[in-house]
Amino acid sequence: MGMGVAMVHETAIRLGFFFGILALVAVGELLFPRRTLRTGKAVRWLSNLGVVAVDTLMVRLLFPVLGVGVAVAAQAHGWGLLNVLALPTWLSVPIGVLVLDLVVYLQHAMFHTMPLLWRLHMMHHADLDIDVSTGLRFHPIEIAISMVIKMTVIAALGPSAFTVILFEVILNGTAMFNHGNLRLPLALDRAFRLLVVTPDMHRVHHSVAIRETNSNFGFNFPWWDRLFGTYRAQPAMGHEQMVIGLAQFRDSRKNTLGHMLVMPFTDPPGDYAINRHGMDPARLRKE
Repeated sequence: MGMGVAMVHETAIRLGFFFGILALVAVGELLFPRRTLRTGKAVRWLSNLGVVAVDTLMVRLLFPVLGVGVAVAAQAHGWGLLNVLALPTWLSVPIGVLVLDLVVYLQHAMFHTMPLLWRLHMMHHADLDIDVSTGLRFHPIEIAISMVIKMTVIAALGPSAFTVILFEVILNGTAMFNHGNLRLPLALDRAFRLLVVTPDMHRVHHSVAIRETNSNFGFNFPWWDRLFGTYRAQPAMGHEQMVIGLAQFRDSRKNTLGHMLVMPFTDPPGDYAINRHGMDPARLRKE
């Protein structure tokens, strides 16, 4: 697959899955909501989807070659571990997807660890509700840093263009799914958690309680949180009563596109860096 052809197919595939999954989760939220939203959905969606437009424009301007382009170049020049090892497709594809997903987990934890990176990432957490649109809400500078990390890993690892497209589609789809305000039967949630991060699992990560915010970093596969000891099964207050967002951002008027873009430079980061433990969330039920 040539670079130009790969880029054309990648765009069509990504857009098709993006709009399809967005629509499915949005309809599911209307039919089977997990929580009653506390802020106006129209303004939130306008702002959150506005960020997507800004992010997309920024990526296209700054990164003429995306991850799949790096994969095509790496394969053509023999760069990367998987190209050196020349493993069969049935083995190289799952290895590539798993490694890329592990990098996303570690990157997410890093954005909670370094104060400068947390300033960028806190825009994602400042949403006062959580639904499918929250899964698309990331600061453009965070997206740019993520792109550099991803392209570096792709060049070093050497996954095929198909592997990169597959991973991107899975990651984008699961991010929208696990941010969804969806009520799944508990038995189904337990079964899904063996393979994918569910909405109930990821919602804990958006709790206002610091210890709960600094847990469940996985976006796609749930295994990394269990392996590295960052897994938390349920929020202390329960899913209906838990408070979403950050303690220093409780004004819905700040969740406009303009304020969201300047938030890392103008607003306090709070005490959410991962080295801050905060109150034990179990105490919240007693107070």
